[in-house]
Amino acid sequence: MHSERIRLAALHDKVMSAAEAAFLIKDGMTVGMSGFACAGDAKAVPFALVERASHEPLSISLITGASIGNGLDKLMAESGLLARRMPFQADPALRKAINDGKVMFVDQHLSETVEQMRSHQLKRPDVTVVEAVAITEEGHIVPTASVGNSANLALFADQVIVEISLRYGTDLEGLHDIYIPADRPERAPIPLTRPDERIGCTAIPIDPARIAAIVISEYRDSPSNVQPADGETQAIANHLIGFFAQEVEAGRLPRNLGPLQVGVGSIANAVMAGLVEAPFENLSMYSEVLQDSTFELFDAGKLDFASGSSIVLSAARGAQVFGDFARYKERLVLRPQEISNHPEVARRLGIIGINTALEFDLYGNVNSTHVGGTRMMNGIGGSGDFARSAHTSIFVTKSIAKDGAISSVVPMVSHVDHTEHDVDILVTEQGLADLRGLAPRERARAIIDNCVHPEYRAALEDYFARACERGGQTPHVLEEALSWHINQERRGHMLAAG
Repeated sequence: MHSERIRLAALHDKVMSAAEAAFLIKDGMTVGMSGFACAGDAKAVPFALVERASHEPLSISLITGASIGNGLDKLMAESGLLARRMPFQADPALRKAINDGKVMFVDQHLSETVEQMRSHQLKRPDVTVVEAVAITEEGHIVPTASVGNSANLALFADQVIVEISLRYGTDLEGLHDIYIPADRPERAPIPLTRPDERIGCTAIPIDPARIAAIVISEYRDSPSNVQPADGETQAIANHLIGFFAQEVEAGRLPRNLGPLQVGVGSIANAVMAGLVEAPFENLSMYSEVLQDSTFELFDAGKLDFASGSSIVLSAARGAQVFGDFARYKERLVLRPQEISNHPEVARRLGIIGINTALEFDLYGNVNSTHVGGTRMMNGIGGSGDFARSAHTSIFVTKSIAKDGAISSVVPMVSHVDHTEHDVDILVTEQGLADLRGLAPRERARAIIDNCVHPEYRAALEDYFARACERGGQTPHVLEEALSWHINQERRGHMLAAG
């Protein structure tokens, strides 16, 4: 018996196999699971559910914090286990099932899922499965490398299954800051005024009577596959660092820039890593996912504190960080994602929000989610939580994709996730467009001059000139506005001749 991990003796008889625990989940149930960007996700019970689904009718609606690892979204989609999924995913097989209409995917701002559940606009889980480092003497749940939606999913569920992970040391205890807002309309302001403040408790304060099963797990989190900076991502980082230096010089940013929020992925990670050599000190982060670059900045003496909702690292960096966790622990906190992503807090702290676009258009509208306007990629994630409320809202992308067949800057985006009103700065490896205080025609000029790949610049100039001849505050040639996307779909290149 793992008494050091399950410190409430009354729960010892709840330990069972993953297969036994999985039988608490019935066909048609709504199931919550821990996990945020492949960190801290439930593993043993989902694998057992996939096995059941292979030989009996079993279909669930699954709610997590964000994407989950170990190939589980793929296995659950291919086994037919998933009828409905929210609020984010990043798996190619699940993506195909979503785009084929086999899984109903609800793409949500990551701060909103449990808020809607709190007010009964979304169905609460019948069962929630949470990965934990330990269960305290009070029966409270200590999460592993993420909080995500775990706290609320556990508190809202009829029954809770706890997976005790032996892959994490108990030194993670004390890392988390679990704060649960009160119901509206009596809710007080979230009392968080600095990234390094703690306002909650270190474990999920659940009634232990609702813990129906405990499973001992030996599974590891999936490592991130973040790629090192290449010439283009380094150019994006350099453009941003130059912009930050100008903002500091002009007095529009403090010398430590203000709290940084950075989206997930290789481009965003490279931008953060670029700050290692930049002339800024005493940096802080108030973000969702803490990636390799967070710890590069710690090790370089550039970063003072990082607040997030999960820690997602490459295999090598993960072994180093969790193998010497005491070195970092006092400078880290993990929060529920409704707090890490809360617009109220983002506005109060004055964060610098850096997120990734799939494409953006002449006027600064951003598509983060849908290829060709119809095919879901991953989801909006937390980018929308931050964009409207940030001190400075920045979107980054490479200017072309698919060996130049696709321009990331187009006449009109095929799907809008972030309107021009929520976007301040756009950056590609070509340059940086500062859209603040500009009218639509001025924004178009800044974007063409600074962000467009040379192969596409003449075509976009021609489109814009003819659009201006037609007039309008936001000029368009409507019958051609999506022609680049149609060309790419039909002929394989956005500039393919008719």
